[in-house]
Amino acid sequence: MKAREVMSHPVVTVTTSTGVKEAAELLCVNGFTALPVVDNDGRLVGIVTEVDLIRGRIPPDPRVYGPHPHVRTLGPALVEDVMTAPVETLTAGADISGAAKMMIDERIRCLPIVEGARPIGILTRRDLLRAAVVHDDTELVDEISHQLARVGNPNRWSVSVQAGVADIEDFGSDVDDRKRAARLTAAVPGVVQVQARHQTPDPF
Repeated sequence: MKAREVMSHPVVTVTTSTGVKEAAELLCVNGFTALPVVDNDGRLVGIVTEVDLIRGRIPPDPRVYGPHPHVRTLGPALVEDVMTAPVETLTAGADISGAAKMMIDERIRCLPIVEGARPIGILTRRDLLRAAVVHDDTELVDEISHQLARVGNPNRWSVSVQAGVADIEDFGSDVDDRKRAARLTAAVPGVVQVQARHQTPDPF
């Protein structure tokens, strides 16, 4: 599955001159964890995350730790002062399995999807979770049937799915095609198990 199929879009961005308060409000109101940062020409230059906006902005509570005379009051700040740069990106045609590995290995919460230097979407852990786990069995049947149409006659296959377990009945005779069908089905996000078997056509 490609990034374009599961990414969140249109993408909400901020510029380097956006205020920290405004960026924080955008995150809170929309339930985002990060915002791509663009320059005046719309080119991606960084990303601002919840951590970036929180860092250094919550002083210790004097009721707990006592007075802290050296704690300074933070003045107004711009996104360019706190953003993370450079930023990892993906293209719309990237395989989400690679994106998932990158997020896990590098502890990245989201990845901007770019076309050239311009962000066109964003891929989050929630997007990947939705693609991998949260599926309706009926939708899986439709997607599996679409994939199996690439292997011989579409009428050759009977597909059912229950709780992510795909049951494929093959009314054809080519064993290699059946193995390919099983591989294609297993690659559909949300499928947790594949059962493929030969079915003798009813002579009547």
